[in-house]
Amino acid sequence: MPISMYEASIPVLKKMLGNLAAILGKAADHAACQRIEPGVFVNARLFPDMFPLSRQVQIATDQAKGCAARLAGIPIPKYVDNEVTFDELLARIDLTVDFLDSIDPALLAGSEEREIVLHLHEKKLEFIGKNYLLDWVLPNFYFHVTTAYAILRHNGIGVGKKDFLGEGG
Repeated sequence: MPISMYEASIPVLKKMLGNLAAILGKAADHAACQRIEPGVFVNARLFPDMFPLSRQVQIATDQAKGCAARLAGIPIPKYVDNEVTFDELLARIDLTVDFLDSIDPALLAGSEEREIVLHLHEKKLEFIGKNYLLDWVLPNFYFHVTTAYAILRHNGIGVGKKDFLGEGG
């Protein structure tokens, strides 16, 4: 039996957002135990021209909610992008997971052929749903979750591959 667009998207995004939340929780605990200002981690970058941890989390959640909404043919929830603490980043992840939970799988039926158009800066990207999910959303989503993980790992947070993969990984 073929995999549905719902199965290929919503559970995958939710699982990784849960793993990201657990990693952020470990970072918050580490900051508290070591008496390190949490903003040091929230604002940390791998390289000066890369986005900080907070923006990596914002983009990962944007990819998840945008994917679900576009494939379902419903409006994308708007977030302010003003998170500056671990608690605020975790709340954003929770909000995103709640939105993903609200998506009726039936809304994604047939979305593999739905036309998806993105306007990024001055560029217009056109996809069909299947290619949007597989070639755009998932690679971008994993990039930002991985970069968030790498920022924290680079800054001494005790996380490893099992934390990134989560249960069953």
